[in-house]
Amino acid sequence: MSPRFRDGVSVAPPLRTALLLVNLGTPEAPTASAVRRYLSQFLHDYRVVEMSRWLWCPLLHFVILPLRSGKVARNYARIWTAKGSPLLALSRELGDVLQAQLPEFEVRVAMRYGQPAIAEVLRELQGKGMRRLLVLPLYPQYSASTVASVHDAVMAELCGWRCLPELRLINDYHLDDAWLDALAASVESHWDLHGRGEHLLISFHGLPQRFVAAGDPYASQCNVGAQALAQRLHLADGQWSTSFQSRFGREPWLQPFTDKTLESLAQQGRKIVDLVCPGFAVDCLETLEENAVTNAALFQRAGGGELRYIPALNATPGHAAALATLARRHAQGWPH
Repeated sequence: MSPRFRDGVSVAPPLRTALLLVNLGTPEAPTASAVRRYLSQFLHDYRVVEMSRWLWCPLLHFVILPLRSGKVARNYARIWTAKGSPLLALSRELGDVLQAQLPEFEVRVAMRYGQPAIAEVLRELQGKGMRRLLVLPLYPQYSASTVASVHDAVMAELCGWRCLPELRLINDYHLDDAWLDALAASVESHWDLHGRGEHLLISFHGLPQRFVAAGDPYASQCNVGAQALAQRLHLADGQWSTSFQSRFGREPWLQPFTDKTLESLAQQGRKIVDLVCPGFAVDCLETLEENAVTNAALFQRAGGGELRYIPALNATPGHAAALATLARRHAQGWPH
């Protein structure tokens, strides 16, 4: 930034603190070509696919991308809105609400894959005089495949800067009281409007089991957080359960699987199941298409009745207030 002058004397610009919200990412359009570009960037990340590049890249480019891009594009087309991708639109809305609650921060939203890219947003903040940076990946539970990948991308950009900002990175917030309260209030509000189902299924994104065996705390944080939510909702054993969705490939993933759990619940005679996804800050393909459409149809085919998806917290006041409190707590000690 250019220096400012007061009475002919150069005055340093004000020190600005930035809050960078980072979500996973999304294709730019629900087309096979756009999805292919997005999946290529996503699946090239070694944090996501820990395989030798000599083995993985030919498989990715000559088998997976040609076969999956069109199918995934059709799934995106089912949920695409006038504002574009739900994940990007809702992330931006959340950023806007947080900016109103956090006037002491410059709040920006970036995507780990796709646009707006982390590097571009950081350069914009650098131009606005950023001197302190707080990074909040929008993943309540930590995994190397998500949170650590965000940290990688931030550091990859900053390593080329001459003047570095003071930096703090938030790893997780799966047991944050304000966030859990907002999540419980969302479920209770759904019950107030639609009545309470016979079972609450708490579904998280899946992860290969070998990631957990290697020390990733994700599965433990999912289970501990689900227990904390169930306690807030005063649910007894048997009234709720956890599961993992969105598995990919043939290697073992975390279980129980969401689709298999829904089939089992239908076979047990459950007719109305409520489903909530605490791992997703805003709604996206995995919640709006995989759960609210595909898994809802699967539940009915298995003999169940209605699978009622409870929306993500999105840009609701409770969610924004919880994240604002989280940001201020992690920024303690920094002058405004």
